[in-house]
Amino acid sequence: MPKILIIEDNSTLRNLLLDVLQENNFAVIEANDGLEGITKASLHRPDLIICDVMMPNLDGYGVLEELQKHSETATIPFIFLTAKETQDSLRYGMELGADDYLTKPFAIEDLLKAINTRLAKKQHFHKLSQQKLDELRQSLISSLPHELLTPLHGILGFTEVLKLSANSLGSSEVMDIANEIELSAQRLQHLVQNFLLLARLELAQQNTALREEFLTGTTMSLWEIMSSSAKERSQFYERPDEIKIELEDVLLTLGDQWLQKIATELIDNALKFSDAGTLVEVRGEVQGDRFVLSVCDRGFGMTAEQVANIGAYMQFERKLYEQQGSGLGLSLVQRLTELAGGNFSLESTPKQGTEVTLSLPLGDSDNFLL
Repeated sequence: MPKILIIEDNSTLRNLLLDVLQENNFAVIEANDGLEGITKASLHRPDLIICDVMMPNLDGYGVLEELQKHSETATIPFIFLTAKETQDSLRYGMELGADDYLTKPFAIEDLLKAINTRLAKKQHFHKLSQQKLDELRQSLISSLPHELLTPLHGILGFTEVLKLSANSLGSSEVMDIANEIELSAQRLQHLVQNFLLLARLELAQQNTALREEFLTGTTMSLWEIMSSSAKERSQFYERPDEIKIELEDVLLTLGDQWLQKIATELIDNALKFSDAGTLVEVRGEVQGDRFVLSVCDRGFGMTAEQVANIGAYMQFERKLYEQQGSGLGLSLVQRLTELAGGNFSLESTPKQGTEVTLSLPLGDSDNFLL
């Protein structure tokens, strides 16, 4: 039975609602003011809340505002009951997060319709969330073993060489093998970290507290972040002079660690899927209240179908180019960008190159974090 919390200081109306809802197979929880309503909402986690606007101690707006602060109650469907409905009060309630309004006096049929509509919508979103999580689990099951085994085989294989030939190997050969083991271990570590980050991003779409955690912080120095990522990735691919950076140093709403992740994945992807000797360009400029960042390579490119189907665990033309990695990079960049309120776009032409463009909100210098 769906649980409904009624927050209403008028005992006559509260008892009427109680009888009606119980007759329609709802489990009902009562609260006679806003403060009691907040306590019972946190304790019982109802499927829906019906709340009067005008109440002593704490009005309905205060109740909704408090519930929105906590992830466990922020997504509960919320219906206001009000004796008078003005455009300003309706707008204010909706801005706080209310799902519906009923003006007193109201018909029981309208109340039941509003309740069933909101519960059906909640169930729909729950199914969508569950479907996404199921898809994530299936992708992990199908792709993770292979992706983990590829670098793991490198580690185990070179370790076996060391064990079998320890007495005959020279110091330079041992160093070469150690470098290969380290490279495979780094690939394995990067892969695991990306899978874990993707899982957290999936959860953040439905969890307010986790989403706020991702968005905490402000970029300290965009130039330093981009240049350090470019230097590290270019050294890894032994292409030190093949990245050109031209960008304004601005504040962004995205925290340093996530911008670092975006920069690393974009530059890594550009270098990985382009030939040595070709140039990778990183450009960025302010356009209105947005910062537009683009990373362009002159590499293998993608078809229109491949661009349209960008997703996790999909690495384009793996067999052709025999590249290491799971193809998570662009998916992670896209989801981090959208989580921060930005836009992600990609243009690519086979055998000519790819350009990824991000439009990110500018940060507020008054809130610059030191």
